[in-house]
Amino acid sequence: RRESADASELVVGVECGGSDATSGIAANPAVGDACDRLVAAGGTASFSETPEFIGAEHVLAERCADEETRRRLLDRVERREATADLMGVDLRGAQPSPGNQDGGLTTIEEKSLGAISKGGTTPVRGIVDYAERLPVGGGLVLMDTPGYDVESVVGKVAGGAQIIVFTTGRGSTTGNPVAPVVKVTGNPRTWERMRANVDVNAGAVVEGDATIAEAGERVFDEVLAVADGKRTGAETRRMEEFAITEVHPRELAEVRGA
Repeated sequence: RRESADASELVVGVECGGSDATSGIAANPAVGDACDRLVAAGGTASFSETPEFIGAEHVLAERCADEETRRRLLDRVERREATADLMGVDLRGAQPSPGNQDGGLTTIEEKSLGAISKGGTTPVRGIVDYAERLPVGGGLVLMDTPGYDVESVVGKVAGGAQIIVFTTGRGSTTGNPVAPVVKVTGNPRTWERMRANVDVNAGAVVEGDATIAEAGERVFDEVLAVADGKRTGAETRRMEEFAITEVHPRELAEVRGA
């Protein structure tokens, strides 16, 4: 049954996948602008993928609202990297991925700075663990998740996100069986190829036909339209990926005891 609701009741998770050079200069900043609009309206915006904070964690730390939030942020980044080390994975050496590099990204710092721009410019009010409840009316809140898109999306939905906004440069079809996924691309060619699955074209920024603020307004308007019942491309095409992150108890114990 449909009910009236205020934008302040929205909890929106933001995500990126298949990033390229346009992601950090168009799609992600446009989504960040939309997050600022949502927070100004009293809602909650949440972004995640802790491994993609690496190289830009000091920038996020400066945005934390208090020392405890700052400490928790840096601790979560350190734990993610330590867990990967135990598994024999070099997170810094593995990023940017080959696909990211083909799309024009050159360093982990460039990728991370672009990734965190999805969160806009408001203070980081808190950090929650994977799938932990996201507060309503909480402002900008980070969630500690892995970098794998599907697991990260599922974590935010489990935490209470009603809508996901997902940016992609090279093209991703990721959806979710519970929450609608709004796709945004900053790549004009991806927009032309994937109009059936992408909902907002931020490529107008790259082509000089729109500002970040104008693209951000389009993203925010699309979020409100989806909240009002509009179906996303991922929904109409029945894209319903689902995966839950798993960290073995032994690995967690070793990291926490380090």
